Amino acid sequence: MTRRNAIKLKGDSLAISDVVAVAQYKANANVDDLPSEVAAKIEESVQFLRKSLEQGHSIYGVNTGFGGSADTNTTATDTLQVALLQMQLCAINPSSDAYDNAEKTSHYQMSSCTGVDVATLSMPESWVRAAMLVRCNSLLRGHSAVRVDVIKSILKLLEHDLVPLVPLRGSVSASGDLCPLSYIAGALEGNPDVRVWFGCNSDRKLLGADQALRSIGMTPIRFGPKEILGLLNGTAFSVSVATLAQNQAESLTILAQILTAMGVEALLGTAESFDPFIAAVRPHLGQIEVARNIQKFLRGSKLAHFHHEETGPGHLRQDRYALRTSSQWLGPGLEDMTLSRRQLEIELNSTTDNPLIDVENKQIHHGGNFQASSVTSSTEKTRTALEKIGKMIFAQSSELLDSRLALNLPPNLAVDEPSLSYPMKGVDINMAAYMSELAYIANPVSNHVHSAEMSNQSLNSLALISARYTHTAVDLVSLMSSAYLYCLCQALDLRAMDVQFKARLRPEVERITSRAFGGIMPDAQLAKLHDSIWEALQESLAATTSRDSSERFHVVAQSVQHIVVQHLATSSHASASPLDLFTKWTATLADTLKTTFCTNRTSYLANPDAVPYLGKASRRMYLFVRKELGVPLHKGIIDHPTFGAMSAEEKMKKRNTGSRVTCIYQALKDGRMAAPILECLKDAGEADTLRMGVKAML
Repeated sequence: MTRRNAIKLKGDSLAISDVVAVAQYKANANVDDLPSEVAAKIEESVQFLRKSLEQGHSIYGVNTGFGGSADTNTTATDTLQVALLQMQLCAINPSSDAYDNAEKTSHYQMSSCTGVDVATLSMPESWVRAAMLVRCNSLLRGHSAVRVDVIKSILKLLEHDLVPLVPLRGSVSASGDLCPLSYIAGALEGNPDVRVWFGCNSDRKLLGADQALRSIGMTPIRFGPKEILGLLNGTAFSVSVATLAQNQAESLTILAQILTAMGVEALLGTAESFDPFIAAVRPHLGQIEVARNIQKFLRGSKLAHFHHEETGPGHLRQDRYALRTSSQWLGPGLEDMTLSRRQLEIELNSTTDNPLIDVENKQIHHGGNFQASSVTSSTEKTRTALEKIGKMIFAQSSELLDSRLALNLPPNLAVDEPSLSYPMKGVDINMAAYMSELAYIANPVSNHVHSAEMSNQSLNSLALISARYTHTAVDLVSLMSSAYLYCLCQALDLRAMDVQFKARLRPEVERITSRAFGGIMPDAQLAKLHDSIWEALQESLAATTSRDSSERFHVVAQSVQHIVVQHLATSSHASASPLDLFTKWTATLADTLKTTFCTNRTSYLANPDAVPYLGKASRRMYLFVRKELGVPLHKGIIDHPTFGAMSAEEKMKKRNTGSRVTCIYQALKDGRMAAPILECLKDAGEADTLRMGVKAML
């Protein structure tokens, strides 16, 4: 991003999308167009602080000690700031030796460095970049007596992609995120024992901060009387980490609605559950929006049922809860996340320091804006909403993968013979593991507060801890969503294959039935026989999906014999002994069923395409998975990389099931899936009720 297109910071207009752009896409930010009144206010705060010190006023953290030690006083104000920094550079980071002996990479999921796993000790660079940006924006508000030059120095680090290595743990998020923010200040002072990520994407390495600053020709900062306190005493890490989690959570909320629409199609469900009347008479905004979206996602589907269609005996009149009540289940979470977003937007553009300088009224206020409880409140609502999304996905997935409930889908969504193919059974077990962990980490963090620092910090928000666990929840729901999407695409292919099978089968069944019994039944009765046989065949086919083809179709053919017997018994044209004819018809029907099924399966596997049968949202997601990501229909045991005789090249083309799901997961996490998700939302029309922040996904 050029300086012209860089994010312009002013202290009051930082958006979630700006944080995402800087954190994840390395956009630049600057204060080149800083309004003169903002710059003047900052300078005035610096001068007012100096004047207050000259007048002998006691100012916390500037000429007093810190926290429970604030009963000490000093005139060495600059040295006191260094003492604060020394106090807070105290958390556990991967050691320098570990990095010197290991591959230099800063990816969050990194291999161990001499037994020290970076993911367990240090923050991802994206979190640190976000916090650097947010702290600059807060300091620009002119309440902290931190010079513009200091703010510009942080932005210069961002511009050159110099990112301090910040410990993952150690903050109770009151008084702000003191410890994590100290590593940003340590980088600015050129501390050789503060490590900084440096270099291009493919060649990142760690340098001491002194070397890193020299590499870009930057002079270490000499901090003024309150500047280190101003850098450290704020909620930048809490709100930044929470903001990045919120952005991903909102994407997952939309995806959950799309997956539900796909689930309705895969389970031959009904759009009736999302009729506007149902939401209108219980007008919660979240429910209204979810129902509206899902109903529109289903437009054009040839698999879902519409128009309040009647169902016959043996069929559920309504879908099970996982689909039918999804709008009522998800709706409150949308409402909570809307408030969560608003809390974060306010926090991003707030002053979270202490003490605060009020230049207009010439006062210094001692308070507690560093207490990040608003961020904790936001993240815990979002994490609870994520748990509900996960629970719904788990319930829908469990129904889809249970052939007793899935309406004619084969066990484990196997395309081939079910006795030797279990492609989705492992995925089903994985989903239970993901859900169990998600349910555990969804518990509140805020009720685990402990008094800190000489009982001075007897209340602390734990906002950063809560934000970290919200990222874990995001990861788990992402895993579940990816696995479910993989299963849904498989199920939709099976539905399409089944539709084509039945389209081929019915005329064949009528042909052999007419040939067998046309001469002994009047046309009207023969037509009724065709309908009765077809209805019974469909029920028997649905009940025998767990049988291999070698026996299944004999069982199916035999199961409809009573239909023919009943019609023959009432036919005045029937011969006295139709047994031979009846036996031959049964054998022919069994052969026809098997031949048609196997021929249709071979034909479909040669060119699988469920698109003609899908609604608008399902079509987009199916094409994204199948075409853009290249994740194919699972063809069964033959897809195992070592099964059967094949060339080395053929083996290389095959993947384990987990690798296929991983491909979808990576697309969700790296942002590639955002485009089809947003297109689905655009197809449905922009929501008129809640304003979810989906634009941040772009």
